[in-house]
Amino acid sequence: MKKFFSLVLFAHSIFAMPFAFIGFFLGVTTTDQPFNWYLLLAVVLCMVFARNAAMAFNRYLDRDIDARNPRTVMRDIPSGKVSAKEALIFVIINGVLFIATTYLINPLCFYLSPVAIFVVLFYSYTKRFTALCHLVLGLGLGLAPIGAYIAVTGQFNIVPVLYSFAVLFWVSGFDIIYALQDEEFDRSEKLHSIPSALGRKNALKLSSFLHVLSAACVIAPIYFMDFGWPYYAGVVFFCAMLIYQHRLVKPNDISKVDRAFATTNGYASVVFAICFLADAYLRGR
Repeated sequence: MKKFFSLVLFAHSIFAMPFAFIGFFLGVTTTDQPFNWYLLLAVVLCMVFARNAAMAFNRYLDRDIDARNPRTVMRDIPSGKVSAKEALIFVIINGVLFIATTYLINPLCFYLSPVAIFVVLFYSYTKRFTALCHLVLGLGLGLAPIGAYIAVTGQFNIVPVLYSFAVLFWVSGFDIIYALQDEEFDRSEKLHSIPSALGRKNALKLSSFLHVLSAACVIAPIYFMDFGWPYYAGVVFFCAMLIYQHRLVKPNDISKVDRAFATTNGYASVVFAICFLADAYLRGR
């Protein structure tokens, strides 16, 4: 199991998982649906299975590209820690488990599950033909809050959709920052990314714009719900982390990309989710 956790970078679940909790508890606290531990476990498992399938498929599909990239040559498949066949089997198992788990939740989740798994797997192909690949990745992770809300309620609502857009723009923006590391490699391999298409300076400008949109999407729910001070504190912290990561990375200095990508965004999602849950608890008292 250790080598498969390494294959899918399980720690990176910290990006979307907190927003899945937001979607889940939004459904519990704003409707007449009761809290259910079984349902919460099912949502968490869906997140884990979908992300495992997506990440392992990305590693499987990019194995030859990773082997040519000095930055990624030591990833699990190129280095021989995991075989391509093992990775593909892992993808299939997790994809099946994801769809099976949605079947146990409600009919709408089950009917939408093939669409969700298609989106998260399709991302791995996009860098081969479009620089908008970052937005596709954001879309895949952005399914977390609305998917968790549907799991609880069996219906759509504007507020979880706003959180989904917040994740879409947030992830797209920080993935552009992460892709700065491979700007020259992508260009030489004829792979598509925002940095290779626009250059570092313009890529960072677009990333900043996407993060402004993300900030707007976490602020917008204030107009649809009555929040207390914990939520406002979470919004301020989330926006501050967006600003901070752009202060870490400059067109002429990308040495702090890892810090901006993993650490800053990990704090942003976890603290924002904690503030949302604290606010929901206080409103429910």
